[in-house]
Amino acid sequence: MPRHFHEELEGLKQTLLAMGGLVEDQIRRVMTALLERDDALAREVIERDRQVNAYDVEIDEKCVELLALHQPAAGDLRFITTAMKIVTDLERIGDQAVNIAQRGLELSLEPQLKPYIDLPRMAERAQRMVKESLDAFVARDTALARQVCAADGEVDALKEQIFRELLTFMMEDPKTIPRAIRLILISRFLERIADHATNIAEMVIYMVESKMVRHTLA
Repeated sequence: MPRHFHEELEGLKQTLLAMGGLVEDQIRRVMTALLERDDALAREVIERDRQVNAYDVEIDEKCVELLALHQPAAGDLRFITTAMKIVTDLERIGDQAVNIAQRGLELSLEPQLKPYIDLPRMAERAQRMVKESLDAFVARDTALARQVCAADGEVDALKEQIFRELLTFMMEDPKTIPRAIRLILISRFLERIADHATNIAEMVIYMVESKMVRHTLA
């Protein structure tokens, strides 16, 4: 392949990483907004999703262009198809951050139900999974990618723990039900972020090893 093609691949990777950095920051900001009941920050997260969506379109178009003009094979083809799948997962992570922001705005209208302990832990783990999945992509590190996949169980366990605790609140006092349901939804949004990070990690394994591991990793 000509040199400029590989320069374009490098540019594609850098744009994808910029999108990943923005999405990571969205997770960080939306959890700060939730914990500090900062409505202005929550609205900012919602507004910044436009940039996430712009990256999604830009990267998709670049991938299609590279496929059409250069007809890459083998590793380069896997890189581009992996990028197309990763960008979809990153865009959906951005959507989950918006969902959390919207529930946070609703929660800020009422007194806080309980101290938030497990939700920040869950968010920290999910955000770390996103970062490490992208690190694995850059370094072509399948061992790190497999660690990301393994970490998904910890996020799932925290979601179940949060659900059980909030179910107790709802059973003891029906007035808590609307607030508890919103917190349960936030835990589900965080779980989905972790799922998308797992998808990215699985695609890294495919890119490097030419092996599909979806639905096979424990």
